[in-house]
Amino acid sequence: DPARLRPHVVLAQENTQIRDLQQENRELWVSLEEHQDALELIMSKYRKQMLQLLEGRKGEDAEPVLKVHQANSVEIESQIDRICEMGEVMRKAVQMDDDQFFKVQEKLAQLELENKELRELLSISKESFEVEREDLPD
Repeated sequence: DPARLRPHVVLAQENTQIRDLQQENRELWVSLEEHQDALELIMSKYRKQMLQLLEGRKGEDAEPVLKVHQANSVEIESQIDRICEMGEVMRKAVQMDDDQFFKVQEKLAQLELENKELRELLSISKESFEVEREDLPD
């Protein structure tokens, strides 16, 4: 009899231990879930604060860069305006030079024509003088 009871007692003890272990396992799972929930809550708050911090810092970091960019933009626009003004002045100077060149060319052509006419007149005059000289008795 004692040998027969012994496995039954051992089985009952093991069942009790198994139940205790299962209960402890359930409690550990519940505790783990609670810890995970708490960690998720902490991390979501951390992420939210970091996002706010980064957004605040981005605004602060971007502001000086934006000011420099705006200042450079104003300077570049000013330089573009000056370049356009210089281009207009140069265009007018080229136009004036072209006008002057055409006036000189026109005057040169006029003088060449006048010179040619005067040479013709001189030539006619010389011929006339020579003819008269030939006609005059010595």
